[in-house]
Amino acid sequence: MRKLLLLGLLLSITSFLFSQRITKVINVKKVQKIEQVLSADDMEGRKAFTPGAERAASFIANEFKKAGLQKYNGSNSFLQEFAMIQPKFISATATVDGVDFPAEKIFVVTTQAQLTVTNLSGYGKVSVKKENNLTAVARELIGRNENLIVTVDTSLAANFSKLSFLKRNLFSTDKSVIFLLTTKEPTTFSIEVKHEIKEAKLMNVAGILPGKSLKNEYVIFSAHYDHLGVGKPNAKQDSIFNGANDDAAGTTAVIMLARYFARQKNNERTLVFAAFTAEESGGYGATYFSKQFDPAKVMAMFNIEMIGTESKWGTNSAYITGYEKTNMGEILQKNLNGTPFTFHPDPYPEQKLFYRSDNATLARLGVPAHTISTSKMDSEKYYHTQEDEIETLDMKNMTEIIKAIALSSRSIISGRDTPTRVVTDKLESK
Repeated sequence: MRKLLLLGLLLSITSFLFSQRITKVINVKKVQKIEQVLSADDMEGRKAFTPGAERAASFIANEFKKAGLQKYNGSNSFLQEFAMIQPKFISATATVDGVDFPAEKIFVVTTQAQLTVTNLSGYGKVSVKKENNLTAVARELIGRNENLIVTVDTSLAANFSKLSFLKRNLFSTDKSVIFLLTTKEPTTFSIEVKHEIKEAKLMNVAGILPGKSLKNEYVIFSAHYDHLGVGKPNAKQDSIFNGANDDAAGTTAVIMLARYFARQKNNERTLVFAAFTAEESGGYGATYFSKQFDPAKVMAMFNIEMIGTESKWGTNSAYITGYEKTNMGEILQKNLNGTPFTFHPDPYPEQKLFYRSDNATLARLGVPAHTISTSKMDSEKYYHTQEDEIETLDMKNMTEIIKAIALSSRSIISGRDTPTRVVTDKLESK
């Protein structure tokens, strides 16, 4: 009993000293200063593909530079630029088994301006049955990055006409997927499709703190900086969706954590700090970012989303999506012993939040990648509204959450703890 009391006292003293040191770097005044810039009106809601998003990215890159981060992978910039392809349909003609095939029964996902495909082109064949979820299957098939001819049962005609959103923004590829609305798998066919191809630039922001003894093992701290942009004013508010909580709050946390760990200079594993674009429009930033890593070398991902309001348990608490899928939550909570802060499992499992944020891409590859949040998803008053402004945030509690993330991650960044992997064959679909 005496040993347990001494251990508890030691943990309390250690936590107190840690709290004193961390408050010099992460405090309400400094957190609020970053949050104010990111959620200000002149960022115009930070919508992807807009000047407002570019201004936000430049600001974050400058903060990474001031924090003392290094540029990722030998880049000459903290801005990780990439392009999305936006194809505009022009025309489609086809013959199937010697008969003209209606253009309205053809849907093509491609990044090529002109595409000609026949039964001799070597495309794989897939059938979508009437009992299948067409949208889910279509997403999965497009994600394979294979040349495919997909026959879709005519009973799914209503959903077939709604597939166009799947090709609004595409990563450049030489692979194409052709969907045909028909009950019969074609034997011979010739299909010609034309699109007008437009490229649109996007940018993530990324920086690193190289590790010491475990520099080839990575721990990622991330958030998305984009939001919904500018809409129509309502009776209570202006037209700008400032996204103070969603997710300027998470981005502020990443900047503050970068400052803190850069000063500590004691990370054995390499720390990666990332602010993603285009989460709101399809998760393109996180998807592109994830392709830069061997997932086996990513030991953990702390994705931070909407931490500006109290959780359902009140202050000094947050939840971790997919808590049960790895032991990462247990590790984090162990490192918080002696503090008043508590991490909880996701209380909204029916909403499948584990698959709806920027952690999902790496989680599907087995990485213990989780999102930390406080958002009350069943009653968050200002979620995706113009009222999501800095005045609605609890800056003191938000600061404590950021400090708790720093404290809870210590044994992972030091290499003393390694979370278990996500079992990928048990992942649910989005």
